[in-house]
Amino acid sequence: MPLGAFKAALMGTAGVSTGDVVLLSSQTASNSASLSFTSGIDSTYGEYIFKFYNLNPATDAAEFTFQVNATDGADYNDSAITSTVFKAEHNESDSSASMAYEAGEDQAQGTGYQNIALNVGNGADESCVGTLHLFNPSSTTYVKHFYSTIQELHKDDYSMQVFAAGYINDTTAIDDIQFKMSSGNFDGTIKMYGVG
Repeated sequence: MPLGAFKAALMGTAGVSTGDVVLLSSQTASNSASLSFTSGIDSTYGEYIFKFYNLNPATDAAEFTFQVNATDGADYNDSAITSTVFKAEHNESDSSASMAYEAGEDQAQGTGYQNIALNVGNGADESCVGTLHLFNPSSTTYVKHFYSTIQELHKDDYSMQVFAAGYINDTTAIDDIQFKMSSGNFDGTIKMYGVG
């Protein structure tokens, strides 16, 4: 097959090449209660990536969280999540380091917001950064899988890496996602990408 024909065969219906990562939206929180992405999540892409840049909570020890809406939902509380969370941490004084499963942060068919960063510090130089991957949100056949990796400056001066993963047990298409802290407002930027 000629190279041009091969490339054309890989093109999606929206003219996006397989594997292309496309910036779809960017939002910046400035003492905001939440950031919501309510457009652009559709069948164009099989994977959506959310990147977090210097999210700084107003409240010390806040968790950074997300929840979704199905196309028939409106309140970010109708889709059940089953998840798993673990962390690796090391403090500045070099006196403590550990890796542990965080049983209190997971959900089993829970409809609450999923914690993906834990006890983030609210100091002027403290924040969390990272990535959330959401797969096939428009599927009406399968549950929606996700995983996240967050690096943060913990409230007690730990470098903490938090890993969360799971599935949204909903076979209705997902078209909205909201991010917020467990308590208080926050600053920072979130960008949404589609993967062809």
